Amino acid sequence: MRNKNIITKYVIYGIGGLTLLILAISLGTQTPIGAQIPPEMNGNNNNTTIFKNNAYQGHNYVKLLAQDMENRLKKAAAILELTGMLPEVKNLTSVNMLDKTIGQSKGIPQNADIPKREVAKDILEKYGEFQVVFFLMPNGDIYIEEPYSLQKNLSKTNFAFRDYYNGVITNNDTFLGNVIVSASSGQKQAVISVPIYSGENGSLTGIWAGGLNMSEFKESLQLLNLTNNERIAYVDNLGQVVADSDVNKSKTPESFATLQSFKNAIKGQSGSIVDTVNNTKMLITYQPVKAFHNTWAVLLMQPL
Repeated sequence: MRNKNIITKYVIYGIGGLTLLILAISLGTQTPIGAQIPPEMNGNNNNTTIFKNNAYQGHNYVKLLAQDMENRLKKAAAILELTGMLPEVKNLTSVNMLDKTIGQSKGIPQNADIPKREVAKDILEKYGEFQVVFFLMPNGDIYIEEPYSLQKNLSKTNFAFRDYYNGVITNNDTFLGNVIVSASSGQKQAVISVPIYSGENGSLTGIWAGGLNMSEFKESLQLLNLTNNERIAYVDNLGQVVADSDVNKSKTPESFATLQSFKNAIKGQSGSIVDTVNNTKMLITYQPVKAFHNTWAVLLMQPL
């Protein structure tokens, strides 16, 4: 029988009234900390006032969005951490079924360790932001993956090279990886991984992980219906776009790693500066998103 209660209790869906909250923000003329007025605007009171207004408004937008994303990531991690304490997840009842031939095993069979698979299925059913849930052995070998169709489709059998594996091993704690292309689905995803320890001696017995569905984040941004060529992007620690409010750009891989606004955000700073995006000067307001030993960023781009 599935452990529905422990999962359902902590599931919180979507972003709720985020759009209404953003629309309800009270605007002012105060310039946020970190805003740098371009030299060409100095001396022109009208342009300077417009810049200050846009920077202040942008600061409120990105601060709210960053907090929302941090909350969503924390809730997703809580699902994995809570279910990771279940005996069904901790126990490795079918570990002897792993093929010992190096590079040959794609995990245990579909009909093995059913209790663990049922917990993974419950997570996928109850929490839509996950597209895959899986368990790795301490050396990075795959043990199970759900849906099983994705386990069968794996192009690799060991994931010790992934940042979400190394992050758990290094920090002995929950870790948020950067955006990758899934080895099973071929889709863009970021993985939250949780270390699982033995109750007897406290040794690492495996890694319980979930791949976040980036389309969920993209769709929530696109619900904002921005106008005047404004654009909001969630960006990972390497500068890769995680989700984009621009429908026309959301399917194209893009990096903002060279932007000073991104570099500032990854350092933990927030503010507004003028940066050049695709040869166009933009007012970019930035805010860090801090979660599980990693830092992402929210960038709001507004044409000058």
